[in-house]
Amino acid sequence: MNARINHAVVRALVVKDWQLFEKQLAAHVAVGILALALIGHAQSWSFYVGSLLLIIVMVSSSCFSVSTSLLTERKEKTLAFVMSLPASPLDFYLAKLIGNLVTFGLPFGLLAGGAVAVTLWTPVPDGLLTLVLLLAGHMLLAFCVSLAVAMQVESEGWNLFAMIGSSVLINPLMAAVSQIPDIQRHWATNDIVWSWQVLAILAGQLLLSLALLAHTGWKHLRKQAFY
Repeated sequence: MNARINHAVVRALVVKDWQLFEKQLAAHVAVGILALALIGHAQSWSFYVGSLLLIIVMVSSSCFSVSTSLLTERKEKTLAFVMSLPASPLDFYLAKLIGNLVTFGLPFGLLAGGAVAVTLWTPVPDGLLTLVLLLAGHMLLAFCVSLAVAMQVESEGWNLFAMIGSSVLINPLMAAVSQIPDIQRHWATNDIVWSWQVLAILAGQLLLSLALLAHTGWKHLRKQAFY
Protein backbone atom coordinates (compact mmCIF):
# COMPACT_ATOMS: atom_id res chain seq x y z
CA MET A 1 0.00 0.00 0.00
CA ASN A 2 1.24 3.46 -0.86
CA ALA A 3 2.20 5.13 2.43
CA ARG A 4 2.10 8.64 1.01
CA ILE A 5 -0.78 10.74 2.25
CA ASN A 6 -2.77 12.98 -0.08
CA HIS A 7 -3.37 15.81 2.36
CA ALA A 8 -5.67 17.72 0.00
CA VAL A 9 -8.02 14.76 -0.38
CA VAL A 10 -7.99 14.02 3.37
CA ARG A 11 -8.78 17.67 4.12
CA ALA A 12 -11.58 17.74 1.52
CA LEU A 13 -13.22 14.61 2.94
CA VAL A 14 -13.03 15.95 6.49
CA VAL A 15 -14.53 19.29 5.45
CA LYS A 16 -17.25 17.42 3.53
CA ASP A 17 -18.27 15.47 6.63
CA TRP A 18 -18.26 18.61 8.77
CA GLN A 19 -20.38 20.59 6.32
CA LEU A 20 -22.89 17.75 6.03
CA PHE A 21 -23.35 17.44 9.78
CA GLU A 22 -22.73 20.94 11.17
CA LYS A 23 -26.42 21.85 11.53
CA GLN A 24 -27.25 18.64 13.39
CA LEU A 25 -24.22 19.07 15.64
CA ALA A 26 -25.22 22.68 16.36
CA ALA A 27 -28.64 21.36 17.42
CA HIS A 28 -26.96 18.88 19.78
CA VAL A 29 -24.94 21.70 21.34
CA ALA A 30 -28.02 23.91 21.69
CA VAL A 31 -29.93 21.19 23.53
CA GLY A 32 -26.84 20.51 25.63
CA ILE A 33 -26.68 24.17 26.67
CA LEU A 34 -30.32 23.94 27.75
CA ALA A 35 -29.43 20.87 29.81
CA LEU A 36 -26.53 22.71 31.45
CA ALA A 37 -28.82 25.64 32.29
CA LEU A 38 -31.21 23.24 34.02
CA ILE A 39 -28.36 21.66 35.97
CA GLY A 40 -27.04 25.06 37.02
CA HIS A 41 -30.47 26.01 38.35
CA ALA A 42 -29.55 23.60 41.16
CA GLN A 43 -33.06 22.53 42.08
CA SER A 44 -33.70 18.82 42.58
CA TRP A 45 -36.04 18.49 39.61
CA SER A 46 -33.98 20.67 37.27
CA PHE A 47 -30.72 18.93 38.22
CA TYR A 48 -32.23 15.52 37.49
CA VAL A 49 -33.86 16.56 34.21
CA GLY A 50 -30.80 18.49 33.07
CA SER A 51 -28.39 15.67 33.92
CA LEU A 52 -30.50 13.10 32.09
CA LEU A 53 -30.90 15.38 29.07
CA LEU A 54 -27.16 16.12 28.95
CA ILE A 55 -26.26 12.42 29.02
CA ILE A 56 -28.78 11.69 26.25
CA VAL A 57 -27.43 14.52 24.10
CA MET A 58 -23.78 13.48 24.51
CA VAL A 59 -24.54 9.81 23.79
CA SER A 60 -26.66 10.83 20.80
CA SER A 61 -23.84 13.02 19.48
CA SER A 62 -21.41 10.10 19.71
CA CYS A 63 -23.73 7.67 17.92
CA PHE A 64 -24.72 10.25 15.29
CA SER A 65 -21.11 10.92 14.31
CA VAL A 66 -20.22 7.26 13.77
CA SER A 67 -23.49 6.04 12.28
CA THR A 68 -23.86 8.87 9.76
CA SER A 69 -20.29 9.17 8.51
CA LEU A 70 -19.56 5.43 8.32
CA LEU A 71 -22.61 3.18 8.54
CA THR A 72 -24.94 5.32 6.42
CA GLU A 73 -22.26 5.86 3.78
CA ARG A 74 -21.82 2.11 3.46
CA LYS A 75 -25.54 1.57 3.03
CA GLU A 76 -25.79 4.33 0.43
CA LYS A 77 -22.74 3.01 -1.49
CA THR A 78 -20.93 6.35 -1.45
CA LEU A 79 -17.59 4.53 -1.35
CA ALA A 80 -17.73 4.33 -5.16
CA PHE A 81 -17.51 8.13 -5.26
CA VAL A 82 -14.54 8.16 -2.90
CA MET A 83 -12.75 5.56 -5.01
CA SER A 84 -13.07 7.91 -8.00
CA LEU A 85 -10.85 10.39 -6.15
CA PRO A 86 -7.04 10.14 -6.00
CA ALA A 87 -7.38 8.67 -2.50
CA SER A 88 -5.67 5.62 -1.06
CA PRO A 89 -7.10 3.39 1.69
CA LEU A 90 -4.81 5.24 4.11
CA ASP A 91 -6.19 8.61 2.98
CA PHE A 92 -9.74 7.36 3.44
CA TYR A 93 -8.96 5.95 6.89
CA LEU A 94 -7.32 9.18 8.06
CA ALA A 95 -10.19 11.29 6.69
CA LYS A 96 -12.78 9.19 8.50
CA LEU A 97 -10.75 9.09 11.71
CA ILE A 98 -10.13 12.85 11.76
CA GLY A 99 -13.66 13.62 10.60
CA ASN A 100 -15.23 11.55 13.37
CA LEU A 101 -12.90 12.97 16.00
CA VAL A 102 -13.81 16.50 14.91
CA THR A 103 -17.57 15.98 14.59
CA PHE A 104 -17.67 14.22 17.95
CA GLY A 105 -14.87 16.07 19.70
CA LEU A 106 -16.09 19.64 19.26
CA PRO A 107 -19.61 19.11 20.72
CA PHE A 108 -18.19 16.75 23.34
CA GLY A 109 -15.51 19.23 24.39
CA LEU A 110 -17.96 22.13 24.58
CA LEU A 111 -20.53 20.21 26.62
CA ALA A 112 -18.00 18.50 28.88
CA GLY A 113 -16.30 21.84 29.50
CA GLY A 114 -19.70 23.39 30.16
CA ALA A 115 -20.51 20.67 32.68
CA VAL A 116 -17.24 21.37 34.49
CA ALA A 117 -17.97 25.11 34.52
CA VAL A 118 -21.51 24.57 35.83
CA THR A 119 -20.17 22.32 38.58
CA LEU A 120 -17.58 24.84 39.71
CA TRP A 121 -19.41 28.14 39.24
CA THR A 122 -23.00 27.43 40.28
CA PRO A 123 -24.59 26.20 43.53
CA VAL A 124 -24.05 22.61 42.36
CA PRO A 125 -21.62 20.92 44.83
CA ASP A 126 -18.03 21.15 43.59
CA GLY A 127 -17.42 17.61 44.78
CA LEU A 128 -19.46 16.34 41.82
CA LEU A 129 -16.58 17.32 39.52
CA THR A 130 -15.06 13.84 39.84
CA LEU A 131 -18.35 12.24 38.76
CA VAL A 132 -18.63 14.65 35.81
CA LEU A 133 -15.14 13.72 34.61
CA LEU A 134 -15.72 9.99 35.11
CA LEU A 135 -18.90 10.17 33.03
CA ALA A 136 -17.14 12.23 30.35
CA GLY A 137 -14.31 9.68 30.30
CA HIS A 138 -16.81 6.87 29.84
CA MET A 139 -18.50 8.67 26.93
CA LEU A 140 -15.13 9.21 25.28
CA LEU A 141 -14.31 5.53 25.68
CA ALA A 142 -17.75 4.49 24.38
CA PHE A 143 -17.20 6.66 21.30
CA CYS A 144 -13.79 5.10 20.66
CA VAL A 145 -15.28 1.60 20.98
CA SER A 146 -18.03 2.47 18.49
CA LEU A 147 -15.59 4.11 16.08
CA ALA A 148 -13.10 1.23 16.25
CA VAL A 149 -15.80 -1.36 15.56
CA ALA A 150 -17.39 0.70 12.76
CA MET A 151 -14.06 1.11 10.99
CA GLN A 152 -13.22 -2.59 11.15
CA VAL A 153 -16.54 -4.47 11.04
CA GLU A 154 -19.03 -4.09 8.20
CA SER A 155 -21.92 -5.82 9.98
CA GLU A 156 -24.57 -3.24 10.86
CA GLY A 157 -25.83 -5.45 13.70
CA TRP A 158 -22.46 -5.61 15.43
CA ASN A 159 -21.99 -1.87 14.97
CA LEU A 160 -25.34 -1.11 16.59
CA PHE A 161 -24.52 -3.53 19.39
CA ALA A 162 -21.20 -1.76 20.01
CA MET A 163 -22.80 1.70 20.05
CA ILE A 164 -25.74 0.78 22.25
CA GLY A 165 -23.83 -1.59 24.52
CA SER A 166 -20.95 0.76 25.26
CA SER A 167 -23.34 3.66 25.90
CA VAL A 168 -25.76 1.90 28.27
CA LEU A 169 -22.84 0.80 30.45
CA ILE A 170 -22.96 4.31 31.87
CA ASN A 171 -25.53 3.10 34.42
CA PRO A 172 -23.34 0.29 35.79
CA LEU A 173 -20.43 2.76 35.95
CA MET A 174 -22.45 5.19 38.05
CA ALA A 175 -23.66 2.37 40.27
CA ALA A 176 -20.12 1.05 40.70
CA VAL A 177 -18.42 4.35 41.56
CA SER A 178 -21.25 5.25 43.94
CA GLN A 179 -20.26 2.19 45.97
CA ILE A 180 -16.71 3.48 46.47
CA PRO A 181 -16.76 5.53 49.73
CA ASP A 182 -13.64 7.56 48.88
CA ILE A 183 -15.42 8.84 45.76
CA GLN A 184 -19.09 9.00 46.69
CA ARG A 185 -18.87 10.71 50.08
CA HIS A 186 -17.49 13.93 48.57
CA TRP A 187 -20.22 14.43 45.96
CA ALA A 188 -22.51 16.40 48.28
CA THR A 189 -19.70 18.69 49.47
CA ASN A 190 -17.62 21.47 47.93
CA ASP A 191 -14.43 19.47 48.43
CA ILE A 192 -12.85 18.19 45.20
CA VAL A 193 -10.93 15.07 46.24
CA TRP A 194 -8.76 13.23 43.69
CA SER A 195 -8.67 9.79 45.25
CA TRP A 196 -6.49 7.09 43.73
CA GLN A 197 -9.63 5.32 42.53
CA VAL A 198 -10.76 8.36 40.54
CA LEU A 199 -7.32 8.82 38.99
CA ALA A 200 -7.03 5.11 38.17
CA ILE A 201 -10.43 5.01 36.44
CA LEU A 202 -9.74 8.19 34.47
CA ALA A 203 -6.32 6.92 33.40
CA GLY A 204 -7.82 3.58 32.37
CA GLN A 205 -10.51 5.29 30.29
CA LEU A 206 -7.97 7.49 28.51
CA LEU A 207 -5.47 4.69 27.88
CA LEU A 208 -8.15 2.33 26.57
CA SER A 209 -9.46 5.05 24.25
CA LEU A 210 -5.99 5.70 22.85
CA ALA A 211 -5.28 1.97 22.54
CA LEU A 212 -8.47 1.40 20.53
CA LEU A 213 -7.61 4.20 18.10
CA ALA A 214 -4.01 2.98 17.80
CA HIS A 215 -5.14 -0.61 17.14
CA THR A 216 -7.61 0.57 14.50
CA GLY A 217 -4.86 2.56 12.79
CA TRP A 218 -2.47 -0.39 12.88
CA LYS A 219 -5.11 -2.65 11.28
CA HIS A 220 -5.80 -0.15 8.52
CA LEU A 221 -2.13 0.38 7.72
CA ARG A 222 -2.01 -3.31 6.76
CA LYS A 223 -5.08 -3.20 4.53
CA GLN A 224 -5.00 -3.05 0.75
CA ALA A 225 -8.67 -2.03 0.39
CA PHE A 226 -10.90 0.72 1.75
CA TYR A 227 -12.75 -1.58 4.16
